[in-house]
Amino acid sequence: MSELARAAELLDGAGALLICAGAGMGVDSGLPDFRGGEGFWRAYPPYARLGLRFEELADPRHFADDPELAWGFYGHRLALYRETVPHEGFRLLLDIGEKLPGGTRVFTSNVDGQFQAAGFAHVAEAHGSIHHLQCLSGCTSEIRPAAGLDVAIDEETMRAVPPLPSCPRCGGLARPNILMFGDYDWVPDRSQAQLDELTAWRRTAHDLVVVELGAGQAVPTVRRYSELASAATGGLIRINPREPQIRHNRGVSIAAGALETLQALVSGKQS
Repeated sequence: MSELARAAELLDGAGALLICAGAGMGVDSGLPDFRGGEGFWRAYPPYARLGLRFEELADPRHFADDPELAWGFYGHRLALYRETVPHEGFRLLLDIGEKLPGGTRVFTSNVDGQFQAAGFAHVAEAHGSIHHLQCLSGCTSEIRPAAGLDVAIDEETMRAVPPLPSCPRCGGLARPNILMFGDYDWVPDRSQAQLDELTAWRRTAHDLVVVELGAGQAVPTVRRYSELASAATGGLIRINPREPQIRHNRGVSIAAGALETLQALVSGKQS
């Protein structure tokens, strides 16, 4: 039996669906692949000229040291994610989950809000959301939506043009409510509430199948969670074109992209 057939068989016997998604899930929607410096620089040529990598830009110290640089990067990403239309694979997963008695939940390290845009109601965003803000100085732990926020960007330098987003309480600089690299000031309250709801759901879910998409090993948050959630049953379907391996063969491994695999799975289930 092929891996695709094994995956379809797992989904046929599922009572509930947990989707675990990493950055690779957005590639089929046209979002840039930040894997390695070259991929990031192809998407953001000004940073190639500066020699700045994604990991260096996703450092919270820039908001204090060079806020125009920091908000240039995150303001551009905010606009990009708002304009991005989720690919068909999101709808296919939504359709699969809606037919299951236990329903669907999402665990993701992505901060782009694509699952919500695609219609998913229960999304646990482990690293926060670019669509929410917090105070940089920590005058309050309040997390507020970034709805209506428009950050002007100089496309030549990729620097933000003042005025920059501010905290309505103290008037100081605001930052995205995202867990960045080496970030000790991220306010996790919103994400923790989502994770608590997901944990409670998992305790009651029967015949749980986990579909993991586009989650690599460099930042293993999603892979660890999907393995934990499926440990008791081995009901894990890992879809990853570059790193599909599953330890101890406890699940199904498919070395392909998210959209093409989901389309093949649904097509196989209908034939």
